[in-house]
Amino acid sequence: MSQKYLIRIAELERLLSEQAEALRQKDQQLSLVEETEAFLRSALTRAEEKIEEDEREIEHLRAQIEKLRRMLFGTRSEKLRREVELAEALLKQREQDSDRYSGREDDPQVPRQLRQSRHRRPLPAHLPREIHRLEPEESCCPECGGELDYLGEVSAEQLELVSSALKVIRTERVKKACTKCDCIVEAPAPSRPIERGIAGPGLLARVLTGKYCEHLPLYRQSEIFARQGVELSRALLSNWVDACCQLMTPVNDALYRYVMNTRKVHTDDTPVKVLAPGQKKAKTGRIWTYVRDDRNVGSSSPPAVWFAYSPNRQGKHPEQHLRPFRGILQADAFTGYDRLFSAEREGGALTEVACWAHARRKIHDVYISSKSATAEEALKRISELYAIEDEIRGLPESERLAVRQQRSKVLLTSLHEWMVEKNGTLSKKSRLGEAFSYVLNQWDALCYYSDDGLAEADNNAAERALRAVCLGKKNSYDLCQILSPKRPYAAPGASLYRGLKNLKQSDCILDFTNSYSGILAP
Repeated sequence: MSQKYLIRIAELERLLSEQAEALRQKDQQLSLVEETEAFLRSALTRAEEKIEEDEREIEHLRAQIEKLRRMLFGTRSEKLRREVELAEALLKQREQDSDRYSGREDDPQVPRQLRQSRHRRPLPAHLPREIHRLEPEESCCPECGGELDYLGEVSAEQLELVSSALKVIRTERVKKACTKCDCIVEAPAPSRPIERGIAGPGLLARVLTGKYCEHLPLYRQSEIFARQGVELSRALLSNWVDACCQLMTPVNDALYRYVMNTRKVHTDDTPVKVLAPGQKKAKTGRIWTYVRDDRNVGSSSPPAVWFAYSPNRQGKHPEQHLRPFRGILQADAFTGYDRLFSAEREGGALTEVACWAHARRKIHDVYISSKSATAEEALKRISELYAIEDEIRGLPESERLAVRQQRSKVLLTSLHEWMVEKNGTLSKKSRLGEAFSYVLNQWDALCYYSDDGLAEADNNAAERALRAVCLGKKNSYDLCQILSPKRPYAAPGASLYRGLKNLKQSDCILDFTNSYSGILAP
């Protein structure tokens, strides 16, 4: 009997073991299913995130393509359509008022340019006049044969171009010998801008003005001179530019001291390709601009721009450039400027003022690509701030501050509250969300101008100064050679772009060369 129970117990234990093994296998299968499900969920999540990221990238690329198309084929204006329409309507009204007050006939069938025109502006009085006097062909009256008496004259002026011409100045230094001894005397050699160089100061001024003011590459200038019958190679012209950069060092140093001796400076930078001698591959350097311009506060001090070159965009370069400066620095949100606004800076922290034009541009790009109503509303609110700036441009510092405190601050407070509210509903990774986040992160620096009558709402002064550099980059590759790492003395030449923009630059360079050539190049 006990044997029978033992067999039964053993059988039950076997069945229990088999069931336990079956359950264990099912648990393993269930665990595998759960792991597979978790993996698939994770893969699905990653796929959805990737799709979302790809969609944002596609949107960004489409916006970039649209922006590039506008730059190539369309207008670069950032004004809203309603602003353009308002301006066109205002222009039409002004034309109608002008026609009505001046008595001009307003025939809609006749194009305006064919109607009676206004009196044209007289030609500048400082230009030399060449008089061509024309006498009547008749020596007597064609009607009765009577004698003709002087009655007056009918005059008209025409503007003509006198083509530049090259000439050779031959200097002959007379030598004389004493009739009593062997002493020989001769006239001293006149100084030249470039020692033993064939270029006169006027020709050097023409090359520099053509390159830096008219953005003519050296190879084009070489072709122009060739058409005039003189072969001047691009390499020779480049050497002249290098030598002139050395000559202009005192001007560059004086310009630097003038720009830094003020309470407010605008700064910006742009990349340039730099080709080192013997190298086939160009590297990217930077051109930095520093602008002194207080005309908007009614200052009589002339504006000036100082340029500097650096081989990279490290923050140590603006730190070095701005070492003597104390005051307001208007710039973009480049992190390389951060140490300038730190209390640890030698000489004290600079006051940071950001650029509303830079912030607006980010929102405008979103509006152009998406026609977002939120972006349009933001642009409208920002345009109200600029309308105030247009009204107070040229007023004294104290009056500008009073208007900003009374009107701009209210608009800024309202704009901040609205942006914070809207930003909470936007995806942080969306282009509009990124634009709003940029504005809010820079808010204190963007609003500083409302508490200081000297500061500006934007950094457009620096951006305008860099246009000359950008035109030079667009038209030529010569800039790479001038800003070569092995030509450190060439960096002052960058200041020729706009540093003396209020003068006739060719005359300025010519006067400087004539005045200092005896000292700098004996």
